[in-house]
Amino acid sequence: MEGIKMVDLHGQYLKIKHEVDEAIQGVIDSTAFIKGSDVRDFQDELSSYMGVSHTVACGNGTDALQVAMMALELQPGDEVITTPFTFIATVEVIKLLGLKPVFVDVEPNTFNLDPDLLEEAVTERTRAIVPVHLFGQCANMEAIMAFAGKHGIYVIEDNAQALGAEYTFADGSVQRAGTIGHMGTTSFFPSKNLGAFGDGGALFTNDESFGQRLASLVNHGMKQRYYYSYVGVNSRLDTLQAAILRVKLKHLDSYHLARQKAAAWYDQALSGISGLQVPTRSPFTTHIFHQYTLQLDPSKRDLLKDWLAERKVPSMIYYPVPLHLQDAYMDLGYKKGDLPVSEELSRRVLSLPIHTEMEEEQLKYITTQVQSFFKS
Repeated sequence: MEGIKMVDLHGQYLKIKHEVDEAIQGVIDSTAFIKGSDVRDFQDELSSYMGVSHTVACGNGTDALQVAMMALELQPGDEVITTPFTFIATVEVIKLLGLKPVFVDVEPNTFNLDPDLLEEAVTERTRAIVPVHLFGQCANMEAIMAFAGKHGIYVIEDNAQALGAEYTFADGSVQRAGTIGHMGTTSFFPSKNLGAFGDGGALFTNDESFGQRLASLVNHGMKQRYYYSYVGVNSRLDTLQAAILRVKLKHLDSYHLARQKAAAWYDQALSGISGLQVPTRSPFTTHIFHQYTLQLDPSKRDLLKDWLAERKVPSMIYYPVPLHLQDAYMDLGYKKGDLPVSEELSRRVLSLPIHTEMEEEQLKYITTQVQSFFKS
């Protein structure tokens, strides 16, 4: 049995090595390393896959979030509602722009922002909501969009972990995660479901004016060469990464199926264990399993992690401290107990390996070790 990894990027590469190597060599031969044709082609192909009018590639997922907020022309002190149970980038950019993060707790089973708590968080300074589609499935976007429409608030989807997931509305219509709000963002960090061989990101919108502004903002605020309409940033997806992503985009749906197959194996093997909760699937969204995240009693979580490590099974805690309790954000005035669901989840969650190259032998070994822990 191959050694078990949280993400097997090398194994994935070997299966598409010829395609990737040819794409890389094509960029080298062209020497168009910045804004080459592969960038334009990737944007067009990703737009088609997502079913969205405008895709703007950029340097990374954090930049994508920042540029989306810049496009809204928010003013210092304006409030942006988001979740404390996510990666730091979601909140980091809010603070960097002089805006005020306002945290809303998450649902205990889906890990996503709880729309029922939005009303108590909104104020006259609220300008935007940033729901995060955590671990591979959508937040309740129909409820979030209805609330935002009622209050005249923008919605920016943080779709770094659910690119390709589908959301089904009450009327039966379907949209991809990241295309429902006023803007969506994503990351192509190597471990993502669609990962580059370095950093990369993108923004999505169906709004023509936002589309034009985003394209300008990521390129120094330039609309035509040496004429600047906005104060922008330098955040461009380089051509090598775009060429690699073009190859991997063709395989993305098969990557999702591989992850879902692994998740189904985990479900079958682990669902009957007392004291262990497998991931919940929301009824309105597909789940593409960027992470497969268990919940268990806090007194056992770290013990299970150590147990697995001793048996050469990696695992990860996403996330050990919710953002409202991080040292860098204590000035926001939150204290322990303010967001109890996120705080409890940080003590309960443990993610098992899940990726596109998992073998049945590995899955059997992992689940056997988890079962053994609960029998010991």
